[in-house]
Amino acid sequence: MDITTRLKAVASRLMDQDQAQVIVPPQRSGTGHWFGGGNMVQDQEGTLWLTGRFRNQGDSRTGLGAGERGLELAIFRSDDNAQTFQHSLSFSKADLNVGRREVLSIEGSALRFVNDCVELFVSTEKQGIGYPEEFSSHLKPGTGVWTIDRLTADSITQLSTAAAETVLETDDPRFLHIKDPFVGSHEGADCLLFCTHPFCWTSSNTGYVVLGDRALSVEHANLTFFPRGFTWDVAMTRGTALVSLPRVGVLADQEVQLFFYDGGECVRNLDQHATAVKRPRGYSCEELGGVAYCRNGDLRTVQRLSVNHPMFVSPHGTGCSRYVDVLTTADNYIVTWQQSQDDGSQPLVMNVVPRGEIEALLVG
Repeated sequence: MDITTRLKAVASRLMDQDQAQVIVPPQRSGTGHWFGGGNMVQDQEGTLWLTGRFRNQGDSRTGLGAGERGLELAIFRSDDNAQTFQHSLSFSKADLNVGRREVLSIEGSALRFVNDCVELFVSTEKQGIGYPEEFSSHLKPGTGVWTIDRLTADSITQLSTAAAETVLETDDPRFLHIKDPFVGSHEGADCLLFCTHPFCWTSSNTGYVVLGDRALSVEHANLTFFPRGFTWDVAMTRGTALVSLPRVGVLADQEVQLFFYDGGECVRNLDQHATAVKRPRGYSCEELGGVAYCRNGDLRTVQRLSVNHPMFVSPHGTGCSRYVDVLTTADNYIVTWQQSQDDGSQPLVMNVVPRGEIEALLVG
């Protein structure tokens, strides 16, 4: 059995759609309502912290008048090893304003413990930024530009009084909207990965920047290391999680990371031919799940495992399965993602996999 077959087996065990248990439901049922887009981390005392955003129905094509959209960033805690989660902290849109830049919607976020402090990266859509002059007419009325901000504090609870500072933004029309941060590593250094969209919103792409001593800047980022695919993910390739695998079995002599990503064939839902094969296509807000892998800690070596078809499709609703996060603990891999339901909503679901099971799949 070759390495790719083993890696697919590992990824499928982590993302077992039938084993998924709802841990955070959306505020309402129905299409356009969800919770997720964040990550889970563990502090030195063993407490688990989970971040994500509550989103209610809304449509950016007609501005905020169509609905609430991303209305709350929330942090939950678990003191019983992911058995239960308690709501601990909330941020409204107004809480995340940066100067005169007013937040219109909250998107992806990521927690990170570093140097005796905690960082919260959050992406928000803001007024007061605008498009480059030659593209100003393309900015839809009532909408804004997405950027990534950072809040820093000595503890999770103290984040409530921390000020948000913008750390990643650009006026390059090809990568104008920057959002959905998550933490990974590249060549031994921590890095921040994120999604970009062009001014025309025709695709989702993935970039990364090393988290080091120098200030974060798009100028220091690699924005093209993971091109969109040619088939089911031709419109979108938005990375969401990196997980390092045990160096056992087929990986005994090499370092490998699984790279989970969201993909889609189109930006808007398209009618399918009446007599053709019916299948989930994946589109904006209803993406499907894919996976790739990297060797030796180098993100630039990324190779797809899900080349022609998505690997992760919800058995419910639209099939949407997105915003995967994987936390590695001493005993388990804790996997969370947004999973479409029959009522159209996307709660945050979780699957806990013992480390021994993953090692056994690699050993065979």
